[in-house]
Amino acid sequence: MEHRKLGESDLELPVVTFGAWAIGGLFWGGSDDKDAIRAMQTAFDLGIDAIDTAPIYGCGHSETLVGQALKGRRDTIKILTKCGLRWDDKAGESFFTIKAPGGANVSVYKNVKAASIQHECEQSLRRLGVETIDLYQVHWLSASATAEETMGMLVRLKEQGKIRQIGVCNYDARQLSDAVRFAPVVSDQIKYNLLERDIETDPLPYCRKHNMGILCYSPMAMGLLSGHVTMNRQFPATDVRSTEPWFQPANRRRVLAALEKIQPVADAHQATLAQLSVAWVLARQPVTTALVGARTPEQVKENAGAARIKLSEDELSTVRRAFEELKVPGRFS
Repeated sequence: MEHRKLGESDLELPVVTFGAWAIGGLFWGGSDDKDAIRAMQTAFDLGIDAIDTAPIYGCGHSETLVGQALKGRRDTIKILTKCGLRWDDKAGESFFTIKAPGGANVSVYKNVKAASIQHECEQSLRRLGVETIDLYQVHWLSASATAEETMGMLVRLKEQGKIRQIGVCNYDARQLSDAVRFAPVVSDQIKYNLLERDIETDPLPYCRKHNMGILCYSPMAMGLLSGHVTMNRQFPATDVRSTEPWFQPANRRRVLAALEKIQPVADAHQATLAQLSVAWVLARQPVTTALVGARTPEQVKENAGAARIKLSEDELSTVRRAFEELKVPGRFS
């Protein structure tokens, strides 16, 4: 498995990182814990030696499962998690409410105040069963605290040895330039896929100029670009995809038609559409890694195969054109 250095840090990540959002269950209509643990252990065996999770993924459940999968392997696996989204406290800035698989509503608040971050870090360390988090990221920017307060706390956690590197998620160039005034931010985690390429305008150029790593989430657009989401696929109300614009029938049909156009490129590499979609993202600089979710060992094996695919400039252009022609209203939340 190819590895790339994360920005100016000493942290090297595999080009395919295990994304642990779906295994938390919340947002995704539930999950099977035994399959999730087997999926992570399969990833480790295939050289995917990094996992990205967050407290809000299942209200702590994803981190707990990661901790279980890590037993006996902590020294060889990099742990990436986050702070700033609270479901267990109503302080801060109201963000959204979502229905959990059990039927209860979960209200989420943005809180990046120093005391909240310190509390979240301690809770994450406990759930993960580790003493140090390799990359600790602010999940979403919030007006609940200044950049100086938020970044100041992250610097203190780093000085205390509780985190190794500081990152952010969903920051644009202006927000990044503000954050780096107060802390050595090494990366930005942001959505990037063939359907959503906004980061090519902002913040990708900033990250390239300042040698900042990029962790791309949703490289397969929540699975839509895998080709496995056919027209007859149904999603329960507790699955966030049930209301996402791209997954609605008319839009989904157009996406499937675009995927047919790029199938020859996938065939040329003996690859699946899922692998091709991830490989396309990985070809963009300065992308460090693609965070690819999986809930079964079989999905992990397919995801890992994306790392071997090297696309030519002509192939990259062919794939891009197929989706530039796709005019679909709406975007993922």
